Amino acid sequence: MDLWQLQIFCKVVELASFSKAGQAIHLSQPTVSSHIKDLEHHFGCPLIDRLSRRAVPTRAGELLYAQALKLLDLRDETEMVIANFQGHYRGPLRIGASTIPGGYLLPRIIGGFNRRYPDIRISIIIGDSHEIAMKIRNGTVEMGVIGARFPGEEHLVETSWMSDTLKLIVPSTHRWGTKSSITIEELRKEPLIVREKGSGTLRTLNKALLARDLKVDERLHIVAEIGNTAGVIGGIKSGLGVSVLSPKAIEDELANATLKALDIDGLDLERQFYLVYDQRRTLSPLAQAFQRYILQPGEEK
Repeated sequence: MDLWQLQIFCKVVELASFSKAGQAIHLSQPTVSSHIKDLEHHFGCPLIDRLSRRAVPTRAGELLYAQALKLLDLRDETEMVIANFQGHYRGPLRIGASTIPGGYLLPRIIGGFNRRYPDIRISIIIGDSHEIAMKIRNGTVEMGVIGARFPGEEHLVETSWMSDTLKLIVPSTHRWGTKSSITIEELRKEPLIVREKGSGTLRTLNKALLARDLKVDERLHIVAEIGNTAGVIGGIKSGLGVSVLSPKAIEDELANATLKALDIDGLDLERQFYLVYDQRRTLSPLAQAFQRYILQPGEEK
């Protein structure tokens, strides 16, 4: 048994095919089969069942797959540690992000970061702010960029990164399309689309309304709750209702004047995006490099 054989085995399990695994790692199908047979001989039991056109792990194969992933992760981590010691950052970095940072802000930054550290591969996991905070806590991602704070999670270190002011977004053809602002009383009568519970956008709106003794789900005409910004934008364009969103999500629509961003008089809708990590966990050198990069003032992104 060696790590190369385990990597081939894992690829067969993941793709459920000897031929597809061979294509993925540039080996012939007979060579892949030979490596799997060597592993089966080493362990003294079948690891892969060939069912019709699918390659399916046996129970022993499932156990080996789980252990092999750990060994391959440890291999990657070992290479990364030595490379980092030598001042050459390389390897995978998983970052969580709420909708606006993940969909509209971080992609613009990653290009510059990648040019500086070409051997770091970044994966962005997108969810609402609460989901990302939980992924940071359980170690699924090393750090995240979210649009809300979680005071009850004392172990989360939250560093302000960028400010954002939510606006009421309406179609340019809406009767408010010529206005620059509306009142809360006007908003209360209008069909409203809101983000899902757990989103930083909804938290910011709720906080602003509570300061005026109002709540999102009280005395507002909510017609839909949608779990992502793209869906909300689609609802606005289709005439389902208006919504409170970040203008950063509709820069193209604002530029071509299909949507309009309005203030809501008397509501403070400014918020911060925070770079967050769990202080109980030691950040990898890769995560530390990313943290330095996006927090550095005046850095050309």
